[in-house]
Amino acid sequence: MPKEGNAISNFVLIPGAGGAAWYWHRVVPLLQEAGHEAIAVDLPGDDELAGLPEYMHQVVTAIGGRDVGGRDVGRRDEVVLVAQSLGGFTAPLVAAKVPVRALVLVNAMIPSPGETPGAWWANTGSLQARTAAAEEGGYSTEFDEAVYFLHDVPPDVVAAGAPQQRPEARAVFGSVCDFDAWPPVPIRVVAGADDRFFPVGFQRRLAGVRLGVEADVLPGGHLIALAQPSGLANYLRGV
Repeated sequence: MPKEGNAISNFVLIPGAGGAAWYWHRVVPLLQEAGHEAIAVDLPGDDELAGLPEYMHQVVTAIGGRDVGGRDVGRRDEVVLVAQSLGGFTAPLVAAKVPVRALVLVNAMIPSPGETPGAWWANTGSLQARTAAAEEGGYSTEFDEAVYFLHDVPPDVVAAGAPQQRPEARAVFGSVCDFDAWPPVPIRVVAGADDRFFPVGFQRRLAGVRLGVEADVLPGGHLIALAQPSGLANYLRGV
């Protein structure tokens, strides 16, 4: 059961590029052990015909209490929607369709209404921020998964995750994030202190400019749920 004073929440976890629910596999059991419900949603990231509306539909289906066969399995209430990286573009679309209690954006691409994921990089200056951080940190400015994503993930987790990876199809990057405004619910931004892909200073600035909130900095890199699952789960339990 949750600690005294903490309500039971339904955590619905959206993965980043590739769409593999496996990304959350180290966090889900920690939330469940604390007495909460937690489900990671698998997205069709490698489907060239799938864009943000299809991603949104997958998550809404999970929240709305219907399985992939359309059977009613009971609606989830008190939903805390958690989105990683590219999943930040799906989160506001879901929140416009179904009630959520709170949003947590984790090392996330924070969209503006009407933006596409493809335009986001230039609109936010993310590449310039990443390059500057690499030069200051003394690691390569050329993107490499080992350098930017896996540098703090335990080797056994990296090995276990290799078969789970899917390429992200290009379709979603031209897909419009069609929402009017962020919902009037608590929105939190988690920034990994060691994130090399979206450096912490960049994330803090983006959270302030686009959401008017201060990012909460936690230990871990871009794949924080794989590298620091306990710290992230502890944070989520306090939402």
